[in-house]
Amino acid sequence: MRRVSIVQGEFHVASQEGVVISTLLGSCIAACLQDPVARVGGMNHFLLGEPGADSPVTGVEMQRYGVHAMELLINALMQRGAQRSRLRGHLYGGANIVAGLGGIGTKNGEFARNFMRTEGIAVDRCDLGGTQARKVEFMPFEGRVRAMLVKDQPLPAALRPAPLAAPQRTGELELF
Repeated sequence: MRRVSIVQGEFHVASQEGVVISTLLGSCIAACLQDPVARVGGMNHFLLGEPGADSPVTGVEMQRYGVHAMELLINALMQRGAQRSRLRGHLYGGANIVAGLGGIGTKNGEFARNFMRTEGIAVDRCDLGGTQARKVEFMPFEGRVRAMLVKDQPLPAALRPAPLAAPQRTGELELF
């Protein structure tokens, strides 16, 4: 197996057996698209659906937004022989991990669903929302995906704070 990890603003397309594309998501979204006839697929990882009206976006930042990241992924798939009409999709992420951030994950999930519906891309699996991060692994040649919730892990003993020593009781009263 050849593993390819992607992070925010990246995508990867593959048409070989034995390739696994993976990412770790919180409020971000990963779309996994595949053409089952051409046996080519890819995954992207985007931060937000669309930039705000008052946010100028440079070329490098465009991939952080779903509106651009989705088109880049679809175009790369088509360059490898996929047909837009045969694409099948999976959507992951969109968690609201940090309270008080205005439901960014929920908004991202809504954007992803709307994009797929507008573009006529069938969604085979949709695992969006909640409050936990997800690890996603996609096998583009086969079109198979595995998504796992990331559980809170206890800190290793070396990183845990030392317990405070109990105060010594001597029976005397100290005033300060």
